[in-house]
Order: sequence, then C-alpha cells, then structure tokens
Amino acid sequence: MKVKISLILGMLFGMFVTSAQSRLPNILVLYADDMGFGDLGSNNKDSKIPTPHLDKLCSEGLNFSDGHASSGICTPSRYAMLTGRYHWRKGQGIVHSFGASWFKEEQLTLPEMMQKKGYHTAHIGKWHLGFNWPAIRNKGKGEFQVKTKKGFKKVYGPKAFDWSKTIPNGPTAHGFDYSFTDAVINFPPYCWIENDRVVKAPDTMMDVNLWKPLKEGKWECRPGPMVTGWDPYENLPKLTEKAVHYIQEQANEAKPFFLYFALPSPHAPIVPKDEFLGASQAGPYGDFVVQSDNSCGRLLKALEASGEADNTIVIFSADNGSELYAYERDAKYDHWSSNPFRGTKRSIFEGGHHVPFIIKWPGVTKPGSVSDALISQIDIMATLAAVIGYDLPKNQAEDSYNQLPVIKGAKKKVRTVDVHNTYKDSYGIRQGDWVLINTPSLAKEIINYEWLAKRDYPSKKRKTDMLYHLKEDVGQMHDVSEEHPKRVKKMSKLLEEIMKKEFSEER
Repeated sequence: MKVKISLILGMLFGMFVTSAQSRLPNILVLYADDMGFGDLGSNNKDSKIPTPHLDKLCSEGLNFSDGHASSGICTPSRYAMLTGRYHWRKGQGIVHSFGASWFKEEQLTLPEMMQKKGYHTAHIGKWHLGFNWPAIRNKGKGEFQVKTKKGFKKVYGPKAFDWSKTIPNGPTAHGFDYSFTDAVINFPPYCWIENDRVVKAPDTMMDVNLWKPLKEGKWECRPGPMVTGWDPYENLPKLTEKAVHYIQEQANEAKPFFLYFALPSPHAPIVPKDEFLGASQAGPYGDFVVQSDNSCGRLLKALEASGEADNTIVIFSADNGSELYAYERDAKYDHWSSNPFRGTKRSIFEGGHHVPFIIKWPGVTKPGSVSDALISQIDIMATLAAVIGYDLPKNQAEDSYNQLPVIKGAKKKVRTVDVHNTYKDSYGIRQGDWVLINTPSLAKEIINYEWLAKRDYPSKKRKTDMLYHLKEDVGQMHDVSEEHPKRVKKMSKLLEEIMKKEFSEER
C-alpha cells in the first residue's frame, strides 16, 4: 500500500514539475521615463552615473545597441509599444491633464494579447495614456480660470469630480487585470489610482511650496487637485514597493504573469530620496537615475527570491531620451546623457529616440551579448506573440516585427526600416545605416549650437532632407544629402509609401 501511495505521489510531483517547466514564460517590462542611452554604464564607459543593477542585467542578457522608441516624447512611445504600431498612425503630442484615452475599443493591446493566452497582467507606474475623466465630472462645479503667459487657462479643483465613481477607459479597460498608478507624476490628479478608483480622494490644490525644494530643474507640475500630504519624493518608492509585492504574490500562482512597470523617473521633477544624494557624479539627475536603477534592482531581486527568474523574460528600455537639462549637465558635470548621439528628448535626431534596450531570457539570450540589429519597441508585441504562440490578426500590430530570431542569436536582421517622429510634419526614416530627416522646418527642433560648436559642428544652417550615414557619423554632424541626391529621393519616396499604407514586410 505504501509503495502504491509513493508511486502516486511521485507521479503527481512529476506532473507538477513538468507543468511548471512547460508553463509560458513570465514577462517583466521595466520602462524608464526620460532616460538617455548614455546614462547606463553598460552603454557608456564615460558615464558618471553608477547603474550596477541594469549593468548586471545587461551582462546576463542581450544588449541592443540600436534600439528605438517610436517617438521622442512620452505618450506616443507608450502607445506604440503597447499596440505594435507607429504612434503617428494615431496622432502626435501627449495626453494633457485630464486628457482622453489614446486607445480605441477595437485596438488590440499587448496586455490584452497576453490575457488571451492565460496571463495575469499588471500595470504599475506611469500611465500617461488617458482616462475618460468626463464620466466623473461634476459639471459646472470646481473649475476656474488661471492666468498664464499665453492667456487664461481652465483649471479643475477637487470638487470638479465625483471621486467616489469609477474612472472608465484606463489601464483595466485595455488589458490589465490590475493597475496602480498616479497617471503622470507632474499632472493632476495628485493621488493614487488603483484599478479604476482613486485610493483617497483629492481634497486640496497642488502647491509646490509644500514640498522639499528641488536641487535641479523645475517642478513642471500642472495645477490641479491633490490629496493632502502628497509627496512626489515618495512616488518612485511607493510604486517600487507595489511592484515588488506583486512579484511576490505571483510566485505560487498557476498563471504566468505580465508586469509592465513604468517608472516615473528620471523624468522631471527630479526628486531623488536623500539616501541617493551624491550617489553619482552627475548631480541630482544622476542621483535619480541611481535610484531608478536601485528600483529595478529591487524588482529583479524579488524575481530571484520568488524562484521565477529562470522562467521570466525581462525587457528594459525607456520612452525617449533625456530632458533638455542634459545640456546643462554636460557642461557642469561632463556627463552627456545621449552619448554618443546628438539631441535630447523631443528631438528627431538619434538622442531623442535611440534608447537603452536590454532583453534577458535565461536559456535563450546569450549572457553579455550585444546585437547591432535595428529594433523598435513596436517590435515587442510581435516578438512576444511569437514567444507565447499567439497569431496576431493582420489588422493589429501592423508595424511590429518578430525579433525572436535575433534574440535567439540569428545574425540576419529582421527590421531594416524604421520611422521616427515627434512633431507633426517632421519625420526621420532609417534604412540600413542611412537616416533621412525629412521635414519642412526644424523650427521646433531644440538645437543647442553652443554644444554643437564644442564638437566641431560644421554649420548652423537648417535645411530639409538632411541625410546622415550612422556607421560613419553616429553623432549626425555631417549632412551628406548633396552627395547622395538619388538616395534622398528614394528614401523620401519610401517614407511616403509607409505613411500612405500599412507597411507590409514579413514579420
């Protein structure tokens, strides 16, 4: 009898082990906000910012040296990553205070795809993709006008909303089983939103004078409702705590998990905790990057402790390049966040969208490997679809490429063309090693000529159809359009074709 029981228990244990080993991999996406390619030590040997946890992740996984966000600003890059399509097919610009959702009901999102394959999905951190705020508005109440440099602007107070109601069309309406967010660190409402309800109702107006003064940059906080006692310095710590707890909770669950941890940092306001002050040689911003690295490290440590690390794909990237303070930082601390590129956040040049991009998949990615394959965050959706065995409909994620062969070590590049955009009517197209910046004007492009002069930039002339060869000129200092008119014409035509119809290379 004892022998039979032992055999049965052995069979059941064997079935459990087999089931656990064959389970689809967990997915952990670590998404930084306004972090430059050159901030990471693994990308820049001259970085003045210690990033040991992300450097370790890089040493254990695959580092893409040619990884890109769709845009040079927040909302569009997030939309593109979560839908697998160029953001400009939807629009440009960001979701402003109390702005509407960027998602249409029929649009398949990355978390929805994961749900369809049995994943538990969670979003913790910055959202910046909108909600249906009018659904909880107390019409005609709690709004007033404030004077700005551009005239008067409508501002909502705490009584403008019925905070007891659910807030529709947020993360949980588009594929996330769980969400914990403050929407945007420098936009109202200044409170926590768990799933589709506020944790505590705002009862006062935001006042930066109530907070500890900044040591770098500006608050850049829009006026609006706030919970009494709200402290932006506690934003990243609270989100990190929530994400660590989520990972711990998933350790014994039968379902695989998909966690999108969207850090609010090192985006302005630059609010490193006291324990991180002086941790870098690049000022408070550098210290905030160190704290961001520490938060990622805490999640990775929790993953190891949970026993799930070997069955988890970890992806680290950022929504765009570093903010304009990068120029002052370079002059003061000799740390260039976009190194080795030109441009910062919002820029059509590489520094605006060429971002850190690391993937670790134990047993699949070769530890410490580097790939120069062109990859976009848009490709995450088709790649993960291939990993989990999901057949993407032809009318969804239409710009996404399956990069799984590259992740597994294939030398042949999957993506050869990419389109970059931040402002309307201003586009850059990448084809192989060539980049064409096709724009009628660079009026909105922030160009720091003092910074360029130190790097022997040959001219202050602004023009359309600027052509650069990245392999020979990664800093985009030498426009060679006049030497290659046929290539300019060919790439301009290709850009027109991509924008007129859905791009249809094999994915």
